[in-house]
Amino acid sequence: MTTPAAAPVPYAEFDGHPATEDDLRTAALFTYGHFTAMQVREGRVRGLGLHLDRLDSANRALFELPLDGGRVRGLVRHALRGAGVADGSVRVHGFLPPGATATTVMVTVRGPARLPAEPKSMMSVPYARAVPHLKRPGEFGQTYYGNLASRAGFDDALLTLPDGSVTEGAFTNIGFWDGDSVVWPDAPALLGTTMALLEQEFPGAGIRSRRSPVMLDGLAAYRSAFVTNSQGIAPVRRIDDTAFAVDEQLMTRLAAAYERAPWDTV
Repeated sequence: MTTPAAAPVPYAEFDGHPATEDDLRTAALFTYGHFTAMQVREGRVRGLGLHLDRLDSANRALFELPLDGGRVRGLVRHALRGAGVADGSVRVHGFLPPGATATTVMVTVRGPARLPAEPKSMMSVPYARAVPHLKRPGEFGQTYYGNLASRAGFDDALLTLPDGSVTEGAFTNIGFWDGDSVVWPDAPALLGTTMALLEQEFPGAGIRSRRSPVMLDGLAAYRSAFVTNSQGIAPVRRIDDTAFAVDEQLMTRLAAAYERAPWDTV
């Protein structure tokens, strides 16, 4: 029996069928929506329930409609089969085009990705996302300041409020280590799935964590820092002119805590 050839990656489906020109036009013209990004390995995802809850709560907030987790899982499975892969970077987008009464779900599949482990440099920028608890496509401000940081020789931007408090990276959560606990900035930010999984696994790994305001002018009080997103965890070596030691022992403990999180079959 001949195995079907894999579809070109990136690959996209809308409501379970391969994307047409009209579908892609909808996504391009009606960008009001939400999404979640996940890494799939052998048809499994860490924190799948967190992703499904994020999609449902965002859909209710934006469209006053539920988004059934069983439907989403079926659409992700279908898209992976359509792309001919079991490993990949998957995004699930929810849209409600004008006149529609049900949420349109777009699933995209790209090659698998992992956050490079090299220590990051971050440039602080004066920007805070609107309704930061919702993950949305087309975030101009994040992209603009991320590009600005890159042109200045940094790896990423660090978003801050007018009072100088730290919120999150342009596309990451950030945590700090004070020698005793992981400190997450107590500020409006998206709760990333990797951050949520770490918080869930920390007690079993013997790691303390807390939320507290983190100020730019107080960064020197922390021994080290790290960032997280759906692709993994990486250390931070500097923010602006403040240098951080890369705590290899801490990074090993964080990685071990993350590895404790179970994989869920899509």
